[in-house]
Amino acid sequence: MDAESLLLSLELASGSGQGLSPDRRASLLTSLLLVKRDYRYDRVLFWGRILGIIADYYIAQGLSEDQLAPRKTLYSLNCMEWSLLPPATEEMALQTSVVKGRFMGDPSHEYEHTEMQKVKEGEKVFDEEVVVQIKEETRLVSIIDQIDKAVAVIPRGALFKTPFGPIHVNRTFEGLSLSEAKKLSSYFHFREPVELKNKTLLEKADLDPSLDFMDSLEHDIPKGSWSIQMERGNALVVLRSLLWPGLTFYHAPRTKNCGYIYVGTGEKNIDLPFML
Repeated sequence: MDAESLLLSLELASGSGQGLSPDRRASLLTSLLLVKRDYRYDRVLFWGRILGIIADYYIAQGLSEDQLAPRKTLYSLNCMEWSLLPPATEEMALQTSVVKGRFMGDPSHEYEHTEMQKVKEGEKVFDEEVVVQIKEETRLVSIIDQIDKAVAVIPRGALFKTPFGPIHVNRTFEGLSLSEAKKLSSYFHFREPVELKNKTLLEKADLDPSLDFMDSLEHDIPKGSWSIQMERGNALVVLRSLLWPGLTFYHAPRTKNCGYIYVGTGEKNIDLPFML
């Protein structure tokens, strides 16, 4: 959700029970404006909150003028002091995939994981137990990246692609119509396309290259991983992810108001295929 319309956005997303206390809201309003100024971002998004045992992580993201360029992620424990996180790598994802359970809420906390490694001494090869230390900050980076790639959502038409390549905010976007807002095909993944590159020319024939340049939610696997509901007498459409419980996307049809917020433990629902 855009930091400039934070109060309205929190109000629209509150149907899922995801809110902030008045002092946290006031802190975010001022601190996110300072983040935008100091880091010279084009836009700042309040990404959400990852719930920890000791403390919660409040997450914000900075976007450059090209909306699909790699985003800078920041975290805070008090909504006032923000720290920049390093970019996510495949090595981080592999390293943190062995860590299960809740976040502690302390970035310097280290998880211990025991793994078997082959050790060679002379001609003999034998297995040895090695204790690997994994920092919680590394896990935080990896989880945010996974959630972004899997369930960050944007409505069709909110962004447009210029003939030269960069992707900008569509200033003429006035929201989806009520009938379009009820369809999963009207929403895209807010990231670089993956499935679109595998489509045939025949499948791409009906797509508008300036608007349909991202992957649609309707082809997500497993099918049924999104819950779409109308609220407030059809004045608000809400999408909830069943794969990453806690992710809520909201859009008020025929208005520019849209965004997503994640408030959860940072744990993926790996049992979802068996629940559908």
